Amino acid sequence: MASPHNSWHGMLLALVTLPPVLFALYFFSQFPSIPDAIEIHPSLASLSASHRVMQIYPEDIYEGGAYFDTPHGRTRYWLVGPPKGKKVVLIHGLSIPSIVWKDVVPALASKGYRVLVYDLYGRGYTDAPDTTYDAALYATQLALLMQHVKWEKASIAGLSMGGGIAVAFSTWFPHLVDGKVALMASAGLIQPSEMSRTTRFMSSPLVQAAADSLPGRMYMQRMADSSHSNPIMELLRVQSAYLKGYNAALASSLRDGPIRGLEWAFKSLASSDNDVLLIWGTDDDTVPYRHAGIMNSMIPRSKLVTIDGAGHDLTIAQPEVVSRALVDFFNAK
Repeated sequence: MASPHNSWHGMLLALVTLPPVLFALYFFSQFPSIPDAIEIHPSLASLSASHRVMQIYPEDIYEGGAYFDTPHGRTRYWLVGPPKGKKVVLIHGLSIPSIVWKDVVPALASKGYRVLVYDLYGRGYTDAPDTTYDAALYATQLALLMQHVKWEKASIAGLSMGGGIAVAFSTWFPHLVDGKVALMASAGLIQPSEMSRTTRFMSSPLVQAAADSLPGRMYMQRMADSSHSNPIMELLRVQSAYLKGYNAALASSLRDGPIRGLEWAFKSLASSDNDVLLIWGTDDDTVPYRHAGIMNSMIPRSKLVTIDGAGHDLTIAQPEVVSRALVDFFNAK
């Protein structure tokens, strides 16, 4: 049986030694590790100049092309139209880069507009950072780009997910918007139930890990190397197969990006002094036409242009109608 003296000695020893030990454990467990640098994956610019995709979507598809560096990699942009023209920014959607504006950009430039068009992170000729692709990332990319080109204000126009970016951007950076926001088949209010099971499945981290594996990439490259009658589909295949960050950028955008959950931003836009144009096709099966009615009801200063029979690919299938609606909107006082 232990003596009272030994018991008290043990307790005293514990009281003396335990606090320093616990403090040391707490200190070393809480001490922050050195943060890793963001991994940047290259863009289409990393492919061979002889690759067929360069004929579909050349680096100089528009005049006035250049790159600028950001903490998240290089962004490719183009400035088209008269230097002193009214300034307009065009933001593309989820998967197709700035080729989606190929017929709209020259139409706006011919009417005297100075058009800024660029590839979002992870698409086309812009690098893909290994990060979360949320509304803040995309809105900050545009704010940095406007600062780089020394634009104080501009009209903002977005297609599909680009519409969600435009709404978030207008909320966070209202001083950079000149009072005009155009939304074409805009995302931002999509409900989870409206996203197909395939979309939800393909955006899961597990599927993305499989797609980025060597067998997955080899399979996609075989698919991409076979010609396709639709050049846009061929471009999508090449991005998916050869750009390491592309699939992850799409998946993160679907999970975390300005596709849904932007009710707060639309309410902010509705209470602002911005005029808003909505352009929508009645046969849109990606962002259904009913979203046009929801947004039109939410935003008092909005006007809806309906294109009967049009789908989600408005700027490709109906560029004349879209361009005319944009010009009329931007010209209106």
